[in-house]
Amino acid sequence: MTDNKKHIAILGSTGSIGTQALDVIEARKDLFVVEVLSANSNSDLLIKQALKFNPNAVVIVDETKYQEVFDALSNQNIKVYAGKEALAQVVEMEDIDMVLTALVGYSGLKPTISAIKAKKNIALANKETLVVAGALITGLAKKYGVSIYPVDSEHSAIFQCLVGEFHNPVEKIYLTASGGPFRGWTKNRLLNVTKEQALKHPNWDMGAKITIDSASLMNKGLEVIEAKWLFGLKSEQIDVIVHPQSIIHSIVQFTDGSMKAQMGLPDMKLPIQYALAYPKRIVSDFPRFDFMDYPNLTFERADTDTFKNLVLAYKAMNKGGNMACILNAANEVVVDAFLKDKIGFLEMSDVIADCMEKSTFVANPNYDDFVSSDEESRALANVLI
Repeated sequence: MTDNKKHIAILGSTGSIGTQALDVIEARKDLFVVEVLSANSNSDLLIKQALKFNPNAVVIVDETKYQEVFDALSNQNIKVYAGKEALAQVVEMEDIDMVLTALVGYSGLKPTISAIKAKKNIALANKETLVVAGALITGLAKKYGVSIYPVDSEHSAIFQCLVGEFHNPVEKIYLTASGGPFRGWTKNRLLNVTKEQALKHPNWDMGAKITIDSASLMNKGLEVIEAKWLFGLKSEQIDVIVHPQSIIHSIVQFTDGSMKAQMGLPDMKLPIQYALAYPKRIVSDFPRFDFMDYPNLTFERADTDTFKNLVLAYKAMNKGGNMACILNAANEVVVDAFLKDKIGFLEMSDVIADCMEKSTFVANPNYDDFVSSDEESRALANVLI
């Protein structure tokens, strides 16, 4: 490469994080170049993005859409690939400086491993990768000298609070949670909630899967596990506090009692830009926070009696091994079932708990064990629904 721009591969460019990342890149074409775009099945949007950003390559995971994408881009100097294997291989391209993993769920694991082995720095929006295989991923990152920059707003907040503090021990962190659309609801009231209700997040505009996870508090549970691996923390050092306004994105407490918080409006473009541009902060035209618009910032404990997923996540984290992989696989199945009206909102936690109880536990899993655990837990969850 002859330019000084950072060349970015976006895995999951048609999703919520991917589209916002492209907005960030478009606003700062002087700093960033799109090298690779990928989509699972949204060929229409992938084609539009490719024509606009002219990447080196695109990947459509759904192989039945390959010809459509190939034909649409045949007059462009853009390589077109299809399938999961291609997704894992394309991240190895020489010109890529950073891989933004914005895939949904378990699907992010294999391409993230490939990117790390190719010594590409990772901007991680796909928290499930660390949830499923935290020890494996962090071990590989250390082995290959790769940095993992968090894109989740909470983990970006912790990371920002730790800049300049890397030699100072952390006493604990507080991950903030909005509480979702059902904050304060009783179990009886939750019995018959619909997917339409669950998809109406009060503060954040996100994809369907993460929005349901937010409503059930599973998203916060997954973030707790992610925080353990990103920042090398123990279970007792990670706390969750409900903060309905979503202005304080997370807090670090140091051993002298001092606390640092990162604040801002709930806008994912800021943590995306921070990860892509690190270590620089770059000028943006994002909306600015006004204290008078939020005169009261409030906090409360998470209701773990009603929302069991947070407890299940801590249990999986403390058990270790492949238990978080089992938890994640079961959750992906039940969320999909809930979105298809096949299971009730509260029943999702029951199925996940059953899978954790009945699936095969492996204390020291390797990659193949994770693949097997994912398949077993999914199959069991589908039987239990």
